[in-house]
Amino acid sequence: MKTKIKHAVLVYVILWALGFVIVVLLLSRGDRSLLDSAKFFFEIADNRNFLIGFHVIFLLCYALFLGAKHFIRVYHSRGKGIALKQISYRFALPLVLIFVGYKTLVFANAYEGFSYQWDTSAMNETGVVNNLYEVDQKHRGMSVFGWSKDNTKAIDDLVRANVEWVAVVPFLFQKSERTKLVDIPDNPKIYTRRDSSHIRAILDLHQKGIRVQLKPHLRMHDGWRSNITLDSAKEWDAWFESYRTNMLRYARIAAETNTELFCIGTELKTSIKKQPEKWNSLVDEIRQIYKGELTYAANWYDEYEHITFWNKLDYIGIQAYFPLTKEENPDLETIEKGWEKHLKTLKIFHKKHEKPILFTEAGYKSDADATIKPWEWSPFLSGITKKKSDRTQQLAYEALFKQTWNKPWLAGIYFWEWDTRTTEESAKTDINFSPRFKPAENVMAKWFGKNSNDKL
Repeated sequence: MKTKIKHAVLVYVILWALGFVIVVLLLSRGDRSLLDSAKFFFEIADNRNFLIGFHVIFLLCYALFLGAKHFIRVYHSRGKGIALKQISYRFALPLVLIFVGYKTLVFANAYEGFSYQWDTSAMNETGVVNNLYEVDQKHRGMSVFGWSKDNTKAIDDLVRANVEWVAVVPFLFQKSERTKLVDIPDNPKIYTRRDSSHIRAILDLHQKGIRVQLKPHLRMHDGWRSNITLDSAKEWDAWFESYRTNMLRYARIAAETNTELFCIGTELKTSIKKQPEKWNSLVDEIRQIYKGELTYAANWYDEYEHITFWNKLDYIGIQAYFPLTKEENPDLETIEKGWEKHLKTLKIFHKKHEKPILFTEAGYKSDADATIKPWEWSPFLSGITKKKSDRTQQLAYEALFKQTWNKPWLAGIYFWEWDTRTTEESAKTDINFSPRFKPAENVMAKWFGKNSNDKL
């Protein structure tokens, strides 16, 4: 009995370690090292969704172990031929059927019968940034992820799409909405490996003539940063101090790299409402370190109206995920009409504060309901549960530009999001926000490639 228990424990440990290695390898993409991935694994180890995913991997490893054990036993007792037949019919064939079935569903959902005529003349093939910002002061922006040691190809692709500003987005971390502190590096004055990756990206972008917005985001394993909930003024003060420590570090990075725009926060609604004096003081402190332009990225709903320090910033930053339609697969006219009430409100707000409005984020998934709740991410299995629609994404981009781009109060748009690791093949079935290799990229390049003061 003891031997069996020891054997079971050993098997469990081995399979757990195998699952751990697989997850760490999956996490170690872009600028994240294997060591950082291992640390990140333990940081999110108690997250419910993560635990479900990890145990699915663990069970798959266990199933493979049981299968291998069974087929080895068959091999020894009944011979090689019988073992191979059983492997073929009981293991390989079911896996093939599952794989083919999954791919069939994904490709069936990805097909919409939409034929888009790509305008090659809209793309910038010169390899040189147009620098239209000098002409009309519009931010032609993109939030970009997937930086590496060699960013040459990634930046050339952005230039080709007429992107002139890039939001570099480092992540701060805290466990949940009720966590009392934001994670702080052991020595905030020393830059981490991840900081170095972002610094390298900024320098590479500058070398190519692209301007940069440094836009740190607070990421949580559970919940949303807008809903941070603490129990006392003392806890709120401690939380803000941890946030302040991080932001002053990024302000130093912005100053040292001559970053053109620094975003002091993103969608931190509860703190904004509870601690206005703290935010006002933080702006003053950052101004002492960093001499470039400042903004704050406020959520479109129930936040930007509550900011008390717009007068201290250069732009009113808004995460522009405004709901535009109530139905799936809308036409262009319907989407454009959905902008009308929002534009009236934004124009009034601009006049009140006498500041240009910058869409620090805007974006649409390539699925049929992208304009209903633009802020929603697609679920993990959305490839087999939702209908892909490049047409809806493309029309949403077109409507956004037609309704906002020529407005004198709009300082520009940063689209969410562009992953430098996206491939043309994966874009055919991807239904999330990225416009890469989709008609939306061509629409963006067309509008970004012209003077906003001219009519299209």
